[in-house]
Parts: sequence; structure tokens; C-alpha cells
Amino acid sequence: MNIRTLLVTAAFTLLPISELRGAIPYAVINGIHPLFAYFFCVILNALLGPLVYLFLDSLNKLFYRINWYRSLFDKLVTRARHKVSSKVDKYGYLGIMLFVGIPLPITGAYTGTLGAWILGLNRKKTCLAVAGGAVISGIIVSLLVYFGTEAASIFIKHV
Repeated sequence: MNIRTLLVTAAFTLLPISELRGAIPYAVINGIHPLFAYFFCVILNALLGPLVYLFLDSLNKLFYRINWYRSLFDKLVTRARHKVSSKVDKYGYLGIMLFVGIPLPITGAYTGTLGAWILGLNRKKTCLAVAGGAVISGIIVSLLVYFGTEAASIFIKHV
């Protein structure tokens, strides 16, 4: 394990397109112990919730002074809240955790936090739900990496 591999793994974890789906496999393939890769990536991914909230709050405060932005933002938020309010009432923070926990494109910490922020959900509870989702996603990805490499060893003969 070297510093370059750790930095690239951290970058993959923090990129919205890859998050844990890309970071854990990269780390394991490049010699990082799977358990270390799991904890390293999950902790970084769990920290995204508060960082994204802070970024969105700051950016929104800056742009909200502009009339056309305020009007567009208010319309979009009202429409989004109306569209998903029944699902949010039904699933709440558990829904956010499960959404983030499914390791598919567009279902990570960024999207979960953005959705919760738009819906005006509690910041602390959202961050906990996103962290829980990161734990679930990390477990799923780690198991897929582990069993994927074990299954591949049946078919690939190392010389």
C-alpha cells in the first residue's frame, strides 16, 4: 500500500460518479487489504453528507439573492416536494439510507443528500441516514469484490 493508491482511492470515493462502487474495487485490486479499503472508503463517503449540505446551503444562499434563480428554485422545490411527499412520509430517513445503500449509479451519498436537502429534511438525521447507507453500500461492494475475485480464481489459473 502506498500513498498514491490511497490518494486515488480517496479521489474515487469522493467523485460522484464512482463513490464506493469504484473506490473499493480499485483499492483491493491495487493491494490494499479489503477490510482497510472498506473502512477507509466508507468513512470518507459518510463524510460527504455534511460536506454536501454545507456546499448546497452556501451556494443556495449566494444565488438566492438573484430573482430568476429564486423563482426557479422555489418552483422546482415545490414541485419536487409535492411529487415525492407521500414517499418521504412513508419511508423517511430509512428510505434515504436504503437509497444510498444501493450501489448503483446515481444512488450514492451525493444524490441522497441533495434529495434530502431539496425536501428540507433534518440535516443531522439525513447525515446519519447517508452514513448508514454508506455502510450498507460498502458491505455490498466489498462482498461483490471478494466473491468476484474468489469466483474468478476458479476459472483463472495463476502461473
